[in-house]
Amino acid sequence: MGSHKQEGFYHVMNSLQTFNVFPSLPHSIQFLDKLSRNLWWSWHRDAIDLFRRIDPKMWLETKGNPLMFLTRIPPNRLMEISRDESFLIHQQGVMEKFNTEIENDAEDNGTPYGLNGTVAYFSMEFGIHESLPLFAGGLGILAGDHLKSASDMGLPLTGVGLFYQSGYFHQYLDHDGYQQEEYPETDVFTLPMFRVPDSNGNDLIISVDGPMGMIHACVWKLHVGRIPLYLLDTNIGINPPIIRCITSNLYAGDYEKRLAQEVLLGIGGIRALSAMNIFPTVCHINEGHPALASIERLYEFMTRYRIDIRTALEIIPRSTVFTTHTPVAAGHDEFPSHWVEPYLKPLSGRLGISCDEMISWGQPRNHGVEKPFSMFILGKRMAHDCNGVSRLHGRVARRMWAHLWPGLPESEIPITHITNGVHVATWISHEYSPLFERYIGPNWEMDIRNPEIVKRFDDIYDEELWRAHEINRARLVRTCRKKMIDQYRRRHAPLSMMKDAESVLDQGTLTIAFARRFASYKRAYLILQEPERLEAMIASKNHPVQFIFSGKAHPKDKEGKDLIKRLVEFARRPAVRHRIVFLEDYDIHTARYLVQGADVWLNNPRRPFEACGTSGMKAAINGVLNASILDGWWDEAYTERCGWIIGDGFEYTDSGYQDIVDCRSLFNVLENEVIPCFYERDKGGLPIRWIKMMKESMKTTIQNFSSARMVSEYEQLHYLHSAYQTAGLLLNNAEEARRIHAQGERLMLLWKHIVVQHPVSDFNQQYRLGDPLDVSVDVFLGELHPDEVDVELCVGKALTVDGMDAIHPEKMYDWVELGAGHFRYRRSIICEKSGRFAFTVRAMPKGDDRLRYTPGLITWAL
Repeated sequence: MGSHKQEGFYHVMNSLQTFNVFPSLPHSIQFLDKLSRNLWWSWHRDAIDLFRRIDPKMWLETKGNPLMFLTRIPPNRLMEISRDESFLIHQQGVMEKFNTEIENDAEDNGTPYGLNGTVAYFSMEFGIHESLPLFAGGLGILAGDHLKSASDMGLPLTGVGLFYQSGYFHQYLDHDGYQQEEYPETDVFTLPMFRVPDSNGNDLIISVDGPMGMIHACVWKLHVGRIPLYLLDTNIGINPPIIRCITSNLYAGDYEKRLAQEVLLGIGGIRALSAMNIFPTVCHINEGHPALASIERLYEFMTRYRIDIRTALEIIPRSTVFTTHTPVAAGHDEFPSHWVEPYLKPLSGRLGISCDEMISWGQPRNHGVEKPFSMFILGKRMAHDCNGVSRLHGRVARRMWAHLWPGLPESEIPITHITNGVHVATWISHEYSPLFERYIGPNWEMDIRNPEIVKRFDDIYDEELWRAHEINRARLVRTCRKKMIDQYRRRHAPLSMMKDAESVLDQGTLTIAFARRFASYKRAYLILQEPERLEAMIASKNHPVQFIFSGKAHPKDKEGKDLIKRLVEFARRPAVRHRIVFLEDYDIHTARYLVQGADVWLNNPRRPFEACGTSGMKAAINGVLNASILDGWWDEAYTERCGWIIGDGFEYTDSGYQDIVDCRSLFNVLENEVIPCFYERDKGGLPIRWIKMMKESMKTTIQNFSSARMVSEYEQLHYLHSAYQTAGLLLNNAEEARRIHAQGERLMLLWKHIVVQHPVSDFNQQYRLGDPLDVSVDVFLGELHPDEVDVELCVGKALTVDGMDAIHPEKMYDWVELGAGHFRYRRSIICEKSGRFAFTVRAMPKGDDRLRYTPGLITWAL
């Protein structure tokens, strides 16, 4: 049918038409088909159990993919369960919950986002389930968790991404332990998505201009609970082969192809939404990859509201949220300007501005003509609300990008932080979920931010919690053994080695997991710095330790690949070969077993290069104790009651010395704190102190580091503010937006004339608590007026002759006009703290934060 096969040779036929055949489900279980086509099932334990009970072995073989799973269930088994009263009762419970959360969704015309309004969430990758090849690592998993929590909350959010025919690469190791990559094509037939039709019932096709010709893409739709996720795909017949392959792989090594992907995601993503009559009230740009969406959005606002480009440029940043995840400047995508020009030139006529001006939006101000086009700079320039993904990362990002706001103190750089979180229902162990239902409440997932509810974790019997954890560890060990056997079989290893793999690891031994991307800054090599000490620790007869490593190195990262090889070689030592393993092809499936079954989650990056580290959160909600550098989220979460710190929390300019310090600390923590605590047992065989730390870890993380908390913060701090602000800016033919633009132009023209003289006080250097400090300053505003300028008294701790820290600006409201553009300002403040302080005065624009922090519009006292 369509083609024939002969001795491994497929005859290629023209005009090949494909079609899908799905199983015919008896009437009483037809809900299974609907359930399998919405990824809601992937984070609801009862729904997962409903599929698994049909055929547990087949569920495992199909990696928990319900569409693939149902096609492999024999018709007689389907008929059997359709008459099974117990199964039908189970199905009824799942169906009622599904209908409550999905089918009976509330009307959105009363929300701040307006009728049919939505938050469009753009991301290069989405990690929702292992069967969907749309993710590479933490950024994608975070995006998937974001969608799930938005669904739980009923937030009107729409996901936009790309569909990759081969996704991210699959990893396997050769005989020498060196990483190899393969890119198997994804079978769309097994994925719960469908092509979006246009108004005529044909496949919706959107187009973007490119240097190699028009880029056409179809649009796929997935349901993630209540949240629609749209994915653009260039692998369609009307494209030539060079265009089709644009969406072949995630994070293509070819940077021209990477640029084409980001153009398609940003510009094409907005065009796809427009073609489906979706006009987002707010856009959330997750990392810089989709930043070009803002440029296409300018055109959408101009045509929809009949406003000019300058007015639209005031609205777009105030309705855009930008999250940056990368704490290293070199990690942000930037491209030669002449690469970007062919994509932007066709937009020039539509927007009525020059291509050079658009390119300048992605470059630092006062740049040279050859400056590269930065996706971060474009993303930040087009987004008023910008945040890092942990408190420490926010500080790092402000320091890293301070040069974009010359003259502004680092602490005031307009980049905030919202610490990432994880979707608890997705990552919690099947053993813990019913335990929590019994002790905490049937809706514990929705109540986890309530401190009184979280206290109930203390009521869980120690023995029950420990036994559940031991089941998780045993499952992890069994999974590792199976994976090791499969890895040896793939390498055609002798039967003796495969037989030996059946006994790797031990179900009662302290198990430490290190699983993450094998980038050099994550320092998987740190524990190998003292190999003999490590071997002695692992081979201990009384208090043994076992290690599980997993993670991928980028295909072009030779250093990362060499490190994996080095780990594998160490694992072959006779004394440790049963207690250290490397699991290939780290993905969500493997991660789930690791974060649920390990005893310790090891994390030793070079501070401050770990932006957040959400894998540690997933482990912590499962009672796995973190031993980590004070970086990312752990810098906020650590207490001695719930884990351990490695190193001293300092950042060294000498990375070699930092490695030495942190390596010694790592071994000292493991040998003197972690291992004794684990093997310290009461008369009943329970590690009471360890269990107490497990409970603290669970309470702290579930309450403070869930994606429910994260998405709530995005809504309260960014989404709602952007929605209300946008509505106000558009009133009366965008009158307010026009006013802000005119004011901004006026300030840019006249600001250079402002002069702030040296401020004066009573020159009394000795003050007492409660004394007033009276300051006056003469300011020349030229043609500007005090209603347009904030003159601020800045007080802070004195550091040097010309430096101060922890600046607190206080507006100087008391002013008198001296004539000819001259004004005298006064301010009195009370000395509330003891210490050595300094003060000065500055002038900044008066207005909202977008206008106030316009780069270049700041003048300090002479």
